[in-house]
Amino acid sequence: MQNDLDAYLEHLRSERQVSPHTLEGYRRDLGKLLAFAEEEQLADWQSLDTRRLRRLVAQLNQRGQSSPSLARLLSATRGLYRYLIREGRSNHDPAAGLSPPKAQKRLPRTLDADRAQQLLDGAVEDDFLARRDHAMLELFYSSGLRLSELAGLDLDGLDLSAGLVRVHGKGNKVRELPVGRYARQALDTWLGLRALANPADRAVFVSRQGQRLGARAIRQRVHLAGVRELGQHVHPHMLRHSFASHMLESSQDLRAVQELLGHADIATTQIYTHLDFQHLSKVYDSAHPRAKRRSEPE
Repeated sequence: MQNDLDAYLEHLRSERQVSPHTLEGYRRDLGKLLAFAEEEQLADWQSLDTRRLRRLVAQLNQRGQSSPSLARLLSATRGLYRYLIREGRSNHDPAAGLSPPKAQKRLPRTLDADRAQQLLDGAVEDDFLARRDHAMLELFYSSGLRLSELAGLDLDGLDLSAGLVRVHGKGNKVRELPVGRYARQALDTWLGLRALANPADRAVFVSRQGQRLGARAIRQRVHLAGVRELGQHVHPHMLRHSFASHMLESSQDLRAVQELLGHADIATTQIYTHLDFQHLSKVYDSAHPRAKRRSEPE
């Protein structure tokens, strides 16, 4: 079986010309498969059936292997068996029809309302970078913008007198969003300084050299603000998640939050109901007479 595996890896290297990184991934994944086959005392690859392979996937899952890792293992197994079938070393693929266990949906990380306020209410120096970064933070949290939407925002997308911002979201769909009072104030102050950079285009957020800020630079500035004000990593999507969670917590209006976030499917927005339930559970545990833990021993 080792010889067959070595021949397949050489086929990938010389004929398929996969990258060294990809080849090493195949070697690791198929090494697990070979170790399992040896534990099962299989004589050849033909002897590995779907029932046994399903058991291997279940074992690896119990040991903490992620769903993407297991999907990669099954994909590597299918590739090996295509080769073995072509070479006459097997007449079946035990991975056919098998899929990895579904990954649990991870809840997005958010800042609670107090931490968000702490981030935004820190002292702001009256200089170009500080005012620009403060305006970006306020707009992220005020309107729930995606990183790409803020990076692509032009001056004609802002109407501060009407308190709205117009952004191009996924699929180039345009939506109008309200801009809160604090964000309007921060943007108004920033726009007074923006002209000093002699901007090359109509971008709202620019560097000292007048160039539009890219997503990477915006991410770095948000991270720096999080470390400075909160002592933790903060990223733009965390501010969007916080916006959505706090809006839903206060309004209980899932449809409105869906519209504000620009989600095509309300199922995408429903993940925030789980966050809201976590908050409600904490309130219940601390407030309901029958939920409180006894402080004194029985």
